[in-house]
Amino acid sequence: MRKLTHALLAALIGLIAVYTLVAISLCEGALHLRRKALTEQMRTLAEDNAQKLNAKMEDVKVAAFDGTTLRAWLFRPEQGNGDAVIVLHGQLDNRAGPAAFAPMLLRHHYAVLAPDSRDHGESGGNLATYGLYESRDVSSWVDWLTAQNYHGCVYGLGESMGAAVLLQALPKEPRLCAAVAESPYASFREVAYERLAQRWGGGAWAHRLLTVPLVSEAFVYARLRYGIDLNQVSPAHAVAWTRTPGLLVHGAKDFNIPLRHCQAILKNHSGVMEFWEVPGAEHTRAFATAPEEFELRVTDWFSRYSRR
Repeated sequence: MRKLTHALLAALIGLIAVYTLVAISLCEGALHLRRKALTEQMRTLAEDNAQKLNAKMEDVKVAAFDGTTLRAWLFRPEQGNGDAVIVLHGQLDNRAGPAAFAPMLLRHHYAVLAPDSRDHGESGGNLATYGLYESRDVSSWVDWLTAQNYHGCVYGLGESMGAAVLLQALPKEPRLCAAVAESPYASFREVAYERLAQRWGGGAWAHRLLTVPLVSEAFVYARLRYGIDLNQVSPAHAVAWTRTPGLLVHGAKDFNIPLRHCQAILKNHSGVMEFWEVPGAEHTRAFATAPEEFELRVTDWFSRYSRR
């Protein structure tokens, strides 16, 4: 009997050790991302799109609150209206992704700033924090735009992780006049559950018995190893502390970040927030699915809250 007890105890300890190693591996993989290189082809395409509208594109940089160098493209319209839009990309992307919105916004005389998020593209940093640090980086870019004489409105347009970062920036950055967030997650914890459940088949059993304790242990490791509390990554919580008007956009066929994330955010907002569910659109594909309506809704939202 004693031998059996010892064997069971050893098996349990071994299982816990394996579980801990899996949690650590998942955490490290989430915080240290593989960068998507910014290629010359991407740069050429962005420049060509700007030149078609007689706009100028330039490389710019800023030092973040912790000294990290952040890099971006700035698109200046031929005849600007004094306002600027910061466009934020998703996880594993770079500035070339949201730079696709530049022609749409330049046509309406907005300057467009497309940054590489920290630990992405050509920006510095070796840790992605999903909004903990990145939301403060938004303020660094607002400071920079103000120093460049953009004294009108600064708006935000973000996709996926960029949308979540933007929403978390709103309580910290009241200078933003309005925001458009497509496919944000309600919290990093909830989207982590989603990712693991999708990876392992997505059933209720996997979600309850595997993903919840794994994510919890990974969060503990992140706090002990890197001093970051991923429980604080919550756009749904952040919007309860801002009056900045927000437009939420979500594809009806988004199975990457399900619609319920946007619905949870919508319930918590303390100010003006509207929601557009895009029929037939998959994850961050609203512009590709309904380009004319997307342009109309986004530019109308910004002009509605203009200081001009």
